[in-house]
Amino acid sequence: MADRRLQVFHAVARQLSFTKAAEQLFMTQPAVTFQIKQLEEHLNTRLFERNHGRIALTPAGELVMGYAEKILALSEELETRVGELTGAISGPLLLGASTTVAEFYLPQILGEFKAQYPHVQAHMTVGNSETIVTRVAEHALDLGLIESPSTQPGVATEVICEDVLMMICSPQHRLASAKKASVAEVAAEPFISREPGSGTREVADQYFQANRIAPDAVNVVMELGSPEAIKGVVETGLGVSILSRATVSKELRLGTLRALPLDPPLVRGLSVVTPDGRFRSRLLSTFIEFATSRMQAMAAAR
Repeated sequence: MADRRLQVFHAVARQLSFTKAAEQLFMTQPAVTFQIKQLEEHLNTRLFERNHGRIALTPAGELVMGYAEKILALSEELETRVGELTGAISGPLLLGASTTVAEFYLPQILGEFKAQYPHVQAHMTVGNSETIVTRVAEHALDLGLIESPSTQPGVATEVICEDVLMMICSPQHRLASAKKASVAEVAAEPFISREPGSGTREVADQYFQANRIAPDAVNVVMELGSPEAIKGVVETGLGVSILSRATVSKELRLGTLRALPLDPPLVRGLSVVTPDGRFRSRLLSTFIEFATSRMQAMAAAR
């Protein structure tokens, strides 16, 4: 219901790019430029400074941006509240999830949620925790499920369940028959790490530092972008890694990996992040409650 010119302005102001805004809005760049020109003519002021291919908000643009955020949020809230008068939970759900949550928790949860609420259209974006939090802060996603609490401004974070991390190794590894692995033992082995920006990487780095092991003392031989890639390399015997227990249940049943409890134990919280201060629709509240309950049950079962 909000003025289309204001929606386009908001996208350009957030991205500080006409091209990126056009991609986000599924518009051509000339169409975006036209909408901004129309708004500037209506307000009789320039909203963007253009300099050497870059744009920035003018003082008037900064003022309009503040009102645009409020107007668009109220417009969305109005449409959602009117829709909820029907009593049905329906509509699009823009969901983001970090890799571990997306691969090992959400497939089952989304299937069960869709069966219970068939008129909901879930759209999932997968990335590392840092990427997902950024998209939530930009209001590009309704919520994100990540592997570590976020301190980034613009989002609200709530821990919804615990996740146990363990050292994994091949069955032929010299530590495979041990009952547990000390932090010093793990740091001394060739270590297969997640990439920077990953929630698992952040938690592992904090774990080593909390136990007085400097980052450069960890024998990192490879950085990989997914749990599946890490498991494949560890199965070859190249090294060890730290992963969520939830990610290796299949390999433990098949006997292709061993998982050892860490000493001291390493437990992290899985968190939901939402745009800070944004109206929470009935659909969003229902999904968060549903996902929290199911993730807690799945973590307990594992």
